[in-house]
Amino acid sequence: MPWSAASLRLHVESALAGRIATPFRFRENCVPQLVPTGIAAIDELLGGLPRGCLTEIYGPPCSGKTSILQSALAVRTQSEACALVDAQDSFDPVGSERAGVFLPRLLWVRCHGIDAALRSVDLLLHGGGFSLIALDLSDVPARLVRQVQLNVWFRMRRAVENSSTVFLVLAQESNAKTCASLVLRVQKETVSWSLPVQKTTPYAVHTPGCLLDVSTHSAEMKRSFLRQKKPLPIDKSRARESAETAHFRLCSDQQVGDEGLHNAEALPSPKEPEERVRNSG
Repeated sequence: MPWSAASLRLHVESALAGRIATPFRFRENCVPQLVPTGIAAIDELLGGLPRGCLTEIYGPPCSGKTSILQSALAVRTQSEACALVDAQDSFDPVGSERAGVFLPRLLWVRCHGIDAALRSVDLLLHGGGFSLIALDLSDVPARLVRQVQLNVWFRMRRAVENSSTVFLVLAQESNAKTCASLVLRVQKETVSWSLPVQKTTPYAVHTPGCLLDVSTHSAEMKRSFLRQKKPLPIDKSRARESAETAHFRLCSDQQVGDEGLHNAEALPSPKEPEERVRNSG
């Protein structure tokens, strides 16, 4: 006996009960709210970090991932609670506090392995209550992060959907693939070192160390569901690359956006390097 439409609908709803609340109701894709990162050049490129989405920031060591994380935490912890799952216990709370992070509103989960970090972030995502949750896998070997199954990333993306949480994943390589709504690749371009003023006698036997003064970085948007990619003409490759890449500088005591790349006055004065580094930490 053929089933009627009403009985078939009731059978499907009962079979999916507990997993899908309304299987026959169309759910519109709402544009998520964006929150700033605190770096003007990146905010101009991305518009901000989306809430309720998985955002992946990857790049080699010293590429600027930690600086972006600290800047985002400094903005969010001024009014909301955040959480950081540190897979290798490499977070620097003193330097982050001097960068503007309000530590009383930051939950620091110190882990010693990727397995504990994944379990911790799963509990935080399902628990809710955080404006930003960051999973820092930067110091975990890339071969270990590659072993994370794709269904783990899908489960994390599903857990953060329809929430007001910004979920950040930092790693050396891109691993979340299509589970990430926003993928940002950062890398270091140039580094400038300054020699501190030597206050000892000129006959000192040791060589004075150099201090990191300014480093230039680039952030390239590799994937974003908020932007539809347009067809690229053959002779417009450079224009497209510059349109999806932001350049910013990290100084010893401040961050300079893209507008300061060609403006020497925007950089700190090199007359008192020791005092500048001491104030910045």
